[in-house]
Amino acid sequence: MQIAILGAGSWGIALANHCHSIGHFVTLWEFDSAAAQELQLTRMRESVLKGISLQPDIAVTSDLGFAVVRADVILTVTPSHVVRDVLRQLNTISLRESAVLVNCAKGIEIDTLSRISQIVKEELTAQHIKGYVVLSGPSHAEEVSRNIPTAIVAASEDDILARYIQQALSSIWLRIYRSCDVIGVELGGSLKNVIAIAAGVCDGAGFGDNTKAALQPRGLAEIARLGQKLGADPLTFSGLSGMGDLIVTCMSRHSRNRYVGEQIGQGKTLSEILDNMIMVAEGVLTSKAAVALAEKFSVELPICTEVYRLLYENKNTREALTDLLTREAKPEIWF
Repeated sequence: MQIAILGAGSWGIALANHCHSIGHFVTLWEFDSAAAQELQLTRMRESVLKGISLQPDIAVTSDLGFAVVRADVILTVTPSHVVRDVLRQLNTISLRESAVLVNCAKGIEIDTLSRISQIVKEELTAQHIKGYVVLSGPSHAEEVSRNIPTAIVAASEDDILARYIQQALSSIWLRIYRSCDVIGVELGGSLKNVIAIAAGVCDGAGFGDNTKAALQPRGLAEIARLGQKLGADPLTFSGLSGMGDLIVTCMSRHSRNRYVGEQIGQGKTLSEILDNMIMVAEGVLTSKAAVALAEKFSVELPICTEVYRLLYENKNTREALTDLLTREAKPEIWF
């Protein structure tokens, strides 16, 4: 099978090596020509994935057409805010009608509040590809690259496509489940990044294990409230793309979103933090989308709202925690 992976960050490199290891022919696309040439030559990108070499016969290119024209499966592994631009470029290329587009980005477009599947429908108007699948779940590139057992989920409105990707990309180390709840899987993967920033704030401010243990299920509850309003199955959020991804992103030392929150909790400003980061922490932008969605659909997202205020309104950490704890008393389960 010919697989094109669009995006040569940590997850793109990890997926390229994984797909190669199970027998696929892989082309890795990097938009920056100088970076593509360096990766093709050195086979490493220490700044994003330390100690991992790209397999020798994986082609690296900055030519998008070359990467995708013969691909059976196209994985978009770029930051979510550039997905629309990449799709517009894809729309000018003659793709195979049997091609399946698999989104691995986790975010919501700020200007439109669109999920990636909605952007795909808007932008790939000239294409007649087989369909769309979203791949999500608790899967840090640093661990997948080292064959540490991992489980994720492939979701599509077409169960045949979800099954196709499940079978094509699964291995002994990477187990893929399938789902038909695209909305739920996309929302879980996006909004958990905002909750992870809050978890990092707990770490940075020294709030302790009790605080983080309360934060995660309450964060999951507000993700599920919004998800149900948008048409997702609430049960999806108890699975890999919801609870699973939330746990790993809130707890892991590999989590960029948790790191941002930790630095905020230690008193640093957002600009100071981002100036010293190479990779993208999706939750920073997604917090804006979360607050906008909460207002648009009249859904209470108290943790996401406080994260937004911490990031963009310079709210004090202790004040944010106090405001969360002194809200009107609620039953534990409510929608």
